[in-house]
Amino acid sequence: MNYGIAIFPSKPVQDEINSYRKRYDPHYATIPPHLTLKESFEADNDRIAELIPELRNIASESEPFEIEVNKVSTFSPVTNTIYLKVEPIKPLDDLYEKMHSGKFPKNMEYNFVPHITIAQKLSHDEYSDIFGSLQMKDVSFRDTIDRFHLLYQLENGIWTVYESFVFGQDK
Repeated sequence: MNYGIAIFPSKPVQDEINSYRKRYDPHYATIPPHLTLKESFEADNDRIAELIPELRNIASESEPFEIEVNKVSTFSPVTNTIYLKVEPIKPLDDLYEKMHSGKFPKNMEYNFVPHITIAQKLSHDEYSDIFGSLQMKDVSFRDTIDRFHLLYQLENGIWTVYESFVFGQDK
């Protein structure tokens, strides 16, 4: 089964982000707006049972932090993906690093660029039009992050929460 680890922003922030995603992101219906901490990886039940105590430990050692989003950006020319840039901060980098060390699979395909995707799998012409339009929008919000989620992918492609890990809770 496929698993991943992500942070979901608060509901008001998700609603704002979804106003863009519903038009431009084909994954809109399969997963809420999120910030990926660990790309999709395959694991069986035994492997997940090994990782859950690690995730609890990471969460217990973490404190809530604030993310700041203030810019639309892109991964072009690598891909025609448009995203909301999450300002890099140490607590976020630390979470990412912890989820790529120890017992966790080492599946880092790209360098960590904190972001929330709003458009992807666009043709070149679509990308140019949409990015040009979105770049002119004033995007700015802050959100407090106090948990991350272990997700799994259903057979129909939809991602759902397996377990949530709240920062600062005991193991």
